[in-house]
Amino acid sequence: MFSSKDDRMPPPAAAQTEFRRLYDTVFPILFRVAYRIAGSEEAAEDLCQEAFFRLYEKNMVFPNPEEAKYWLIRVVKNAALNYAKRKDRERKAYQKAFCEDTRVADTGEHILIKQQTQMEIQEALEKLPENLRIVLILKEYGELNYKEIGRALGISEGNVKVRVFRARERLAGLLAKDGSYVS
Repeated sequence: MFSSKDDRMPPPAAAQTEFRRLYDTVFPILFRVAYRIAGSEEAAEDLCQEAFFRLYEKNMVFPNPEEAKYWLIRVVKNAALNYAKRKDRERKAYQKAFCEDTRVADTGEHILIKQQTQMEIQEALEKLPENLRIVLILKEYGELNYKEIGRALGISEGNVKVRVFRARERLAGLLAKDGSYVS
């Protein structure tokens, strides 16, 4: 497993002893790395075993145990990253394939409720003082930001924020009085 000065293969018993020593010292490190990346104890253990199997199967020779350790760390890290990516792709495919459509089909009842709600909001909006109604219309329906509203009305951005807040509060109060429910 490790090359000696005369580059002869060590006897099988010595190779097994070296392999066992490497396994015992490096496995805990590899397991922690794999577990943190893969997020599963079973997967981490399998990835570590696979790395040691590759090392043993290829009968790789390293100049010292440290080089073998770093090679194993790279192998486990890459295998764990591949595992995590594969699991993420599988999760996304599962979600895409099996998630139910959460959209609500517009039924006649739904359309009627929506129209009634819009009418109630419009009526409540008409009851607001003009300075509050205008900022709310520009914000919600005109989709302008506070700065743009301020420019259009000739007031400060801070004043616009206060008016929008007050308009929303009053509108919610008016709708609550009428028994309307608007989310």
